[in-house]
Amino acid sequence: MFDHLASLVVYQWLALSPESHLGAALHFFVMDVAKIFVLLVIVIYVMGLLRALLSPERVREFVRGRPDWQARGFAVTLGAVTPFCSCSSVPLFIGFVEAGIPLGVTFSFLIASPMINEVAAVILVGILGWKLAALYVGAGLLVAWFGGIVMQSFKPERWVEEYVWKIQMGQADLPEPDRSFAGRHRYAVAEVKEIVGRIWTWVLLGIGVGALFHGFVPEQWVGDNLGGDAWYTVPAAVLMGIPLYSNATGVIPVAEAMLTKGVAVGTTLALMMSVAALSLPEMLILRKVIKWQALALFAGVLAIAFTLVGWGFNVIA
Repeated sequence: MFDHLASLVVYQWLALSPESHLGAALHFFVMDVAKIFVLLVIVIYVMGLLRALLSPERVREFVRGRPDWQARGFAVTLGAVTPFCSCSSVPLFIGFVEAGIPLGVTFSFLIASPMINEVAAVILVGILGWKLAALYVGAGLLVAWFGGIVMQSFKPERWVEEYVWKIQMGQADLPEPDRSFAGRHRYAVAEVKEIVGRIWTWVLLGIGVGALFHGFVPEQWVGDNLGGDAWYTVPAAVLMGIPLYSNATGVIPVAEAMLTKGVAVGTTLALMMSVAALSLPEMLILRKVIKWQALALFAGVLAIAFTLVGWGFNVIA
């Protein structure tokens, strides 16, 4: 349906040739804009109906007081199914510290939350297929789990800013949620407006970059420089993702364009993870609550993990 819509707009209404660079790029752009935004609205609304009772405060309370392994499992799982992005890192970090949750568990949540979410997973399945979606989600969960463990082994408590330890967020009573369908519908609609309103520019930017890559970058160049198994392509992809700022949803069109041009699967996954969880804005936001030593350690652990994931999947592929 979306392919036919794009063909109608680009090849018939605009009379562009499918063989031209501009025609191929615009076809990709129109098709992905329609497909991704339809999926965004549907998936966010459905998950909003189910998640009407979930909030950062409830996530904190759910993890509090559990054994380390259990708390980490809940933190990684909740991070993967909650819509919190890097802009939520500071309040979530403070809330977890105030609740007495180990910092290693907190870092596992902070890794999983921006990198994995159910919206991105569904769109990945719809655009790139269930196999790549499963690879991305599985690799993200592993990175979040073991990344938190590695962070904890360095005793990062000494690198948390002093004011964080002094904040007492309190135990304010939360209002009783409206469990009726009408109340959950209002919540789901608000979720659609809030999340789409927050990320639509980054999604369009990602689609635009993917369209340019798809339409104008020669397949021969991609095959010679990114399509093989050269060791440097994966760390180069991780470094490329650091100055970018997007989310797991916004980077999917870029990944789609890279894969259609022949970029290796592991290299593509490494770029996606780096953009979602290792971007420079994410680091600057986290700097408000942790010192440079912890920030450098956090970035280093993720960069190494993403590189190992990319190499591993390139070998498997």
